[in-house]
Amino acid sequence: MEKVFPLIETRRLILREVTIEDAGDMFKYLSDIDLVKSMGLDPCQTVNDVWDEIKWYESIFQEGTGIRWGITLKDSGKVLGSCGFLNMVTKHHRAEIGYELSKDHWGKGIASEALEAVIKYGYRHFHLERIEALIEPDNLPSQKLVEKQGFKREGLLRHYEYTCGKFDDLYMYSLIKEDFNDISFNSLS
Repeated sequence: MEKVFPLIETRRLILREVTIEDAGDMFKYLSDIDLVKSMGLDPCQTVNDVWDEIKWYESIFQEGTGIRWGITLKDSGKVLGSCGFLNMVTKHHRAEIGYELSKDHWGKGIASEALEAVIKYGYRHFHLERIEALIEPDNLPSQKLVEKQGFKREGLLRHYEYTCGKFDDLYMYSLIKEDFNDISFNSLS
């Protein structure tokens, strides 16, 4: 894993490291029960609760088991969500991808733009072969998002996670490097 946190720029977005100063922006969406329920998290009650999430981002980066970028619009700099990898297994060249976006920005293509950029980064810089996405069966928008990027549903993992006092079934999606057809992939720096 790189020592310096990488910055990713897209047409409309800057994906960057989040800091404690972003906690207020992040609280807006991490306190939204409808948004966090599909993440297996309880909604944050205070801005201080967001610090735990930021500390987790820092720890997975330092440990080399993942990386999570804050999603910002170029013209505002405010964190609207996050996207990145967790459970990276470098020996097997695979990682799980995760993301969330404030409801105020749904339906604008922001999540898709961020997801595509992170996928490209993972294949190019982390030499991933397989990227996985675990999605609750009721989360149809998230399923459509990953399918648009080329992910294939492999099956249902029954009672795969225990979160928020219940067992959750999750669909396993995967994207293999050779299946990710993007003409600009080879032109990335």
